[in-house]
Amino acid sequence: MEPLHYMVCRSKDSQLGNKAVLIIGGGPAGIQSALEQAESGNTVYLVENSPGIGGERLLYNEDSKTVDFVSPDLEKVKKNKNIRIITNADIEKVEESNGKFDIKIKKRAIRVIEERCDDCKACIKVCPVNLWDDENQGLSFRTAIDFFDHVNPSYNIVKETPVCQRTCPVHLDIRGYIGFIADGKFEESLALIKEVLPFPSICGHICPHPCEEECNRGRVDYPLSIRDLKRFVADIELQDALKPKLLMIVKGEDKGKKVAIIGAGPAGLACANDLALLGYGVTVFEALPRPGGMLAVGIPDYRLPRDVLEKEIAAVSELGVEIRCNTVIGKGLSLDDLFNKGYEAVFITVGAHKNQEMRIPGEDARRVIPGVTFLRDLNLGNPADVGERVVVIGGGNVAIDSARCALRLGARDVSILYRRSRQEMPASDEEVEAALEEGVKIEYLVAPLQVFTADGKAAGLRCMRMELGKPDTSGRRRPIPVEGSEFDIELDTLIPAIGQVPDISFLGESSGIELTKRGTIAVNPDNLETSRPGVFAGGDCQTGPKIAIEAIAAGKKAAVFIDKYLIRGK
Repeated sequence: MEPLHYMVCRSKDSQLGNKAVLIIGGGPAGIQSALEQAESGNTVYLVENSPGIGGERLLYNEDSKTVDFVSPDLEKVKKNKNIRIITNADIEKVEESNGKFDIKIKKRAIRVIEERCDDCKACIKVCPVNLWDDENQGLSFRTAIDFFDHVNPSYNIVKETPVCQRTCPVHLDIRGYIGFIADGKFEESLALIKEVLPFPSICGHICPHPCEEECNRGRVDYPLSIRDLKRFVADIELQDALKPKLLMIVKGEDKGKKVAIIGAGPAGLACANDLALLGYGVTVFEALPRPGGMLAVGIPDYRLPRDVLEKEIAAVSELGVEIRCNTVIGKGLSLDDLFNKGYEAVFITVGAHKNQEMRIPGEDARRVIPGVTFLRDLNLGNPADVGERVVVIGGGNVAIDSARCALRLGARDVSILYRRSRQEMPASDEEVEAALEEGVKIEYLVAPLQVFTADGKAAGLRCMRMELGKPDTSGRRRPIPVEGSEFDIELDTLIPAIGQVPDISFLGESSGIELTKRGTIAVNPDNLETSRPGVFAGGDCQTGPKIAIEAIAAGKKAAVFIDKYLIRGK
């Protein structure tokens, strides 16, 4: 609803004259305050979060047809012409100016046609939804039908956003598509997924599924296999066993405008997909020889099969999106050039492909191969000769992937050194467990000090034991060196994988793009627009390294606001 202008005051302020008063809360205290203010001649707006006023849930005895705990003032409030009751509503924004307040209220629909309801309660009996009864401290369940106003019975249908859906960065309707799968409606399930997520099979293979950590079923026994169920229906389609008519792509009318996207990673491809469906001409510029970004060069094919990646990227190309690989922005093609070529908006999403340095002596020796470089060369068909003894530094998924790939390249002894404990390790638990099962050794509370070389190549590593202190800015406990705990390790290859940062040197000082202190691209968080009009940024180059589904969410958000920008004009 539109913002309402009120004068907010306390219920004890009775000498206000004819003012507008906002009272938040329709319980007994709110009802009494509303009556006092209305009797003083003020216009009262009584806002209540639940569907009805009265406070605690009223108890209705079906046998005796009686109601307990009904406030005698309840009907007075409803009949008072100076009181406007706004139920099922939340206060979204409060702004003060010159002693007056601008209040924005969001009102939710009750989803029941009241004039057609005859209080038969059949809906309660057949409703399949079970919710924690928050009115009973969560000690029991109730249906999605909320019964209120027992004097004049009324109903409200609760439409909650499941916690798994709220946790998913793209807010996928998880309950909906799993429900379709349970009913054997695979086509409908996949269609529902693709309304929001253009890469269901990719995410079905690699997503660390934060949604499952929040799944309510986990309170009972185990969370639902949300990711694997998504992969199930997506892989059926990729195997050409499912060709649902429901998935006919409907593109919008050609808008006659072009958008350039710099980076063909998950954020860039998601943005391209949505903009193409809206009717824009989209060109994606990619520096690497193949599209996919970190999906293509940062994740081993045993975790993300290349045919899965290629098929889902091909679906974006089929929408008319042009992907130009081996095209580096900044070398013969600048941001200004893109605008001069007729592109009316640009989305920068170059990822975070630059390795962080360990800043220890000897790290520039041969056979010291940063994790991102190691995985990129391997995925592009140029695997390194790692020898028999490999040491990996780091605790993220890049470190785990590097160690598992080193084993596959023939290394006999692969160890990961991490300066904190397992509890602080950012890598996903399932990847850590898989590495341990394959024979990777992990030493916790160890940090590197110096690389030893022989003939210019890495031959050993001096390390130090650590202990954990107080939490740092990341929320994890800070590692503290233990004096006198140094020890040496022999190795053939050292793979540091302690983090990545974006390489945005291609922009140059004349681009007009502001950066943050962390070296990422600064944007307006509401619409992802940079300091240069018409240029947007998102994904790892804006947030720092995140998981793929978060990059996809950023790309989809960028598409929404690029569309709005182009519609309203420059």
